[in-house]
Amino acid sequence: MPSRGQGPVERVRIGPVWLDAVTFDEALDEIERLAVSGIGGAVFTPNVDHMVNLARLPAFRAAYSRASLALVDGQALLWASRLLGTGLPEKISGSDLVPKVLERAGQRGLRVYFLGGAPGVAAEAAEMARRRYGVAVAGVDCPMVSGDGEAPPEVIDRIREARPHLLLVALGAPKQELFADRYREQLGPVVSLGIGASLDFVAGRVRRAPAWVSRAGFEWLFRMAQDPRRLARRYLVDDPRFAGIFLRTLLVPRAERLQMRKSP
Repeated sequence: MPSRGQGPVERVRIGPVWLDAVTFDEALDEIERLAVSGIGGAVFTPNVDHMVNLARLPAFRAAYSRASLALVDGQALLWASRLLGTGLPEKISGSDLVPKVLERAGQRGLRVYFLGGAPGVAAEAAEMARRRYGVAVAGVDCPMVSGDGEAPPEVIDRIREARPHLLLVALGAPKQELFADRYREQLGPVVSLGIGASLDFVAGRVRRAPAWVSRAGFEWLFRMAQDPRRLARRYLVDDPRFAGIFLRTLLVPRAERLQMRKSP
């Protein structure tokens, strides 16, 4: 864990969310630990869009409060954490994390269930994961899920019967987080990861922004250029509201925006 002058920092608060102060490799190790230990859990990757929706949706905030890991997704939140004087170690976006999780799953023999995305995307992503990483595919599904995360009972039954270690939930926020939280007990010891559009990247349907674009903080602009009708309102109208969330967080005493790791 990184040191911030007062000891090792465990979590950092931005707006209504506590984000885990872990490196990319530490996040991978923790996801693997939750999967192989039988503990299970829920892993979310909050970005600016999540922050805006968290501020207005109590059920979304409640799901986040029960997450096993909340990993900083996007340069904007990383920079915000540093401007707040509580800098997180590094960006851990879902689109970067998923390929590494799949690679680790192939190496460790972890079974992966692919859920969501547009019709056909989960199956294409699963086949790519099987060929590229040697992933043991536990199942594939593209169900109709309601806005509050409710899925048909047979979908939950199929996941339970498949007994995956990892469940990649690509339903978009906040639906995927509400789904993971709603069915956490029913699904048993599986680690559910809310991954947004990451299955599209794995399947090769959508092109990732070049690394330098992502580092410069303009991945949102690259994505909007590919799908302006769907994403323009999010990025140009909704997400600027994060400025108010940042300013309100800045007014909170620094000591209340940090959770320190307890000594063993």
